[in-house]
Amino acid sequence: MMKWGLVVAGLGDLARPADKLSASQNSALAATGFIWVRIGRNFADHAKELNNAVPTEPFFFLKPTSSYVESGHAIQVPQGVMAHHEVELAVIFGKSGRDIARTEADSYVGGYALAVDVTARNMQEKAKKSGLPWSAAKGFDTFTPISPLIPKGYIPDPHNVDLWLQVDGQLRQQGNTRDMIFSIPELISHVSSIMTLEAGDVMLTGTPKGVGQIVDGQQIHAGLQLPSTPNTLAELKLHVKNRAGGYAFQG
Repeated sequence: MMKWGLVVAGLGDLARPADKLSASQNSALAATGFIWVRIGRNFADHAKELNNAVPTEPFFFLKPTSSYVESGHAIQVPQGVMAHHEVELAVIFGKSGRDIARTEADSYVGGYALAVDVTARNMQEKAKKSGLPWSAAKGFDTFTPISPLIPKGYIPDPHNVDLWLQVDGQLRQQGNTRDMIFSIPELISHVSSIMTLEAGDVMLTGTPKGVGQIVDGQQIHAGLQLPSTPNTLAELKLHVKNRAGGYAFQG
């Protein structure tokens, strides 16, 4: 049975049940098999800017690996879709586990990455009002740009990482992972209590405030860095392009 997941380019498929993930700085992420988990509303200021309730336990949904796109490529926006950017820290799992204790969670982390969760906001709002899933609003091809893998040792404290995103040179999002409502060990423990996490699975950990619309022709530049250093550990440079043909949102 096919599941969702990821391959580290140049390293071949990550075998089940639990091959260790190699942390090569220059590895690129590509999609096949296993799971991508996206944590929702993990920054209180972001939940409030969208008039959403702040969760009392971690809330998540799944994204297809076919939504992956590399830096330097286009985010393709279907006709009628209002696309929003959401910059995030991604956790890449290095081994599989189920019912992982918070105290053991760090040992399951194989590395990190910078990600942008693109959302079809008008589709999402329509689905929410109807009590329907958000899968289509989150799952278009190119709606999950992810940077090359950041070796785990490069980020000594994942709860003190700066995230930022610019559109056409204008700063839209700027935040620090210290403001997460739920810590990474809490997220790993919660998600693994529901589903088994495999080596190579990806978890996006939430976005700070400042999300907004992106349109055809705009340039996106996102970065991840440690507060004490001027250099970025990861960057994403993308452009926005209207998609010709295919799905069209009717409102």
